[in-house]
Amino acid sequence: MTSNFELTQQIGQDAKQEAEQELTHLNAKGEANMVDVTEKAVTSRSARAEGFISMSDKTFNMIAGGEHAKGDVFAVARIAGIQAAKKCSDLIPLCHPLMLSKVQVDFELLSDSKQVRVISLCRLTGQTGVEMEALTAVSVATLTLFDMCKAVDPLMVISNIRVLEKQGGKSGDWVA
Repeated sequence: MTSNFELTQQIGQDAKQEAEQELTHLNAKGEANMVDVTEKAVTSRSARAEGFISMSDKTFNMIAGGEHAKGDVFAVARIAGIQAAKKCSDLIPLCHPLMLSKVQVDFELLSDSKQVRVISLCRLTGQTGVEMEALTAVSVATLTLFDMCKAVDPLMVISNIRVLEKQGGKSGDWVA
């Protein structure tokens, strides 16, 4: 049986081999280059991403019970994640500004491991994918959870941020 780590390593190797074939953010001189999507077809595209934040029992129980002094940390983190997806091109230099039609950020409490799983979904109809927007939503939502809870638990750990699936576009659909 293949472990998640081995599967992630294989996906990483496959992606690395594909990237070595065509690094689209570099021009013929090796300079940074924003990809020209002018001639790409306008299609429906979506991406889902996830990330985890691990914390102490005390912090987990506090936020799970809605007892944090700062209020509903999930509401704040959800808004931060949505806002971040909309601002992705301001944060990642060669990302295209996109007209997102849907951004969703959800949270799953994993009581056995004292983790919160953050899941994002981004959709649009356009000429380029939304993987970076989904990753940015998860990243900023987990960072916001950290910020909201750091006074109680400064040793929290954010981990395993990754794209779960992508749909649409020239390279087709895939699921991690």
